[in-house]
Amino acid sequence: MQLWLVRHAPPVVATGTCYGMLDMPAESAPTLACAQRLGQALPGPALVWHSPLQRCVQLAQAVQANRPDWQPRPDARLREMDFGAWEGRAWSSLAKADIDAWTAEFAHHRPGGGEPLADMLERVAQALQDTQAAARAAGLAHAVWLTHAGVARCVDWLLRHGDNATPYADQWPVHAPAWGEWDTVDLG
Repeated sequence: MQLWLVRHAPPVVATGTCYGMLDMPAESAPTLACAQRLGQALPGPALVWHSPLQRCVQLAQAVQANRPDWQPRPDARLREMDFGAWEGRAWSSLAKADIDAWTAEFAHHRPGGGEPLADMLERVAQALQDTQAAARAAGLAHAVWLTHAGVARCVDWLLRHGDNATPYADQWPVHAPAWGEWDTVDLG
């Protein structure tokens, strides 16, 4: 089974802003272009889930308009990381000591008082298990997540290290799909 990890189009936010769970729209034209390309690229039927954040809801609506046979469903586990009080602030305005505290305890620190990475990994791992089970039950070879860079990095980590490994900042995956692009991963 293949999982298509589709990242939303560029959000309507100032460059360099920490936005995580902030609920802002994505740029319209790139959202529509992504949905059209995805609809053409993915063969046959697929199960489709999306983050409930507006920028992914827009993409889900555009995908369904292009592929009415797909019925995207929201899944809160596919939302981006919650950066608490850091959200809406420029990354450059955050105190170096705060960033250092996060990277020193990367898995368990709550950046900005938000969500620790360990919690995000747990919810993404559960979503992966449920996706595999649903696709098997439906007899489908493809599942699609309309989601965020952080979720794609979590999937990368989980597939390479399992859900019991503790991530450290210097080991964390850097790669994620570009805005409005996707990666595919084999879930077996």
